[in-house]
Amino acid sequence: MSEEVRKFKLYPNRRRFLKTAASFSGLLLSGCGWTLAEVRPTPTPSINSDILYIYSFSTYLDRKLLRRFTAETGIKVVADVYDSNETMLAKMLAGGGGTYSVLYPTDYMVCQMLEMGMLTKLNRHRIEGWQNLLPQFHNPSYDPNNSHSVPIAWGTTGLIYNSKKLKEPPEDWDYLWENQQLLYRRITLVNDVREVMGATLRMLGYSYNSTNPEALQQAYQKLKALKSAIASFTTDAWREQLLAGDLLVAMGYSADAVNVAQKNPDLQYLIPKSGTSVWTDTMAIPKTAPNPDAAYAWINFMLKPEVAAFVCDRLNFPTANQEALKLMSPKTRDNPTLYPPPELLQNCEIIEPLGKFSEVFDRYWTQLTSS
Repeated sequence: MSEEVRKFKLYPNRRRFLKTAASFSGLLLSGCGWTLAEVRPTPTPSINSDILYIYSFSTYLDRKLLRRFTAETGIKVVADVYDSNETMLAKMLAGGGGTYSVLYPTDYMVCQMLEMGMLTKLNRHRIEGWQNLLPQFHNPSYDPNNSHSVPIAWGTTGLIYNSKKLKEPPEDWDYLWENQQLLYRRITLVNDVREVMGATLRMLGYSYNSTNPEALQQAYQKLKALKSAIASFTTDAWREQLLAGDLLVAMGYSADAVNVAQKNPDLQYLIPKSGTSVWTDTMAIPKTAPNPDAAYAWINFMLKPEVAAFVCDRLNFPTANQEALKLMSPKTRDNPTLYPPPELLQNCEIIEPLGKFSEVFDRYWTQLTSS
């Protein structure tokens, strides 16, 4: 049977789409030219045990990595990417996720999907490398005993700014409001309700996960006052805009900040002093997985220290694998954006699932983004 070859261009950052550019063989990778909030038609699930379908943030997908997996296992990979956990969940709930055997949900989404009965309980006897995880990633609150997910990476959310174009660098979230005229239409916030509302709540002295109705109302009013100065809510487009000089400040993720700073050292990242979120991305197997054997093979492959170090060096994200830390380059391991000092993490929070109260966040978000 002849191999199918797809054309693509892979941008290594946490929440970006795949776009067409170059071709290669030995790997199946579907090109996803989506715009935000669009969902591509799902391919017919394959009964071929030699093909693995993955649905992931694109940060974790790399041409050489996937070639290496195929060479070691004989399993080809078809990878689709999403820009947010909510996009992934919507597609899975709409019945379009029956193709995928591996997902990459973030911590709070793992908890939400567990409540909905969507994830397979992992067979620990089939997974090699648990002992390689850093201690803080064992028995997480979002998934006790790591029973349904395997942590792959972590990071923070903050502000990326052009240090040459701003006389006074930002120190906290309130910089956006205090310099609204200077930054008019040259700011972007991520297209993520929990991150944007959470950061605003934190600036106001509340928890990222506040369920205080008055606090949510205050956060919404603050964002409403800033809305006219915001160029867009985007999780991915800010990179090119910031590099081109069209933006002065963008809200983004630490791994993405490292990638843009490599192209322009004037672009710097900060963790706001009032606090931000610390996220963990994981690997999980949905209950609808058509090829769980290949899914376990992928998880075991990604837990290998040499593989984790290889990926982290190439794609610039902090690993949850303590053995990989010993193998990766000092340039990656010593990067304070990826591995901030403990004192900067003291005011940071994990995004927690909010149950029914998430509807309040969603209602305010709809009002904010549609007005």
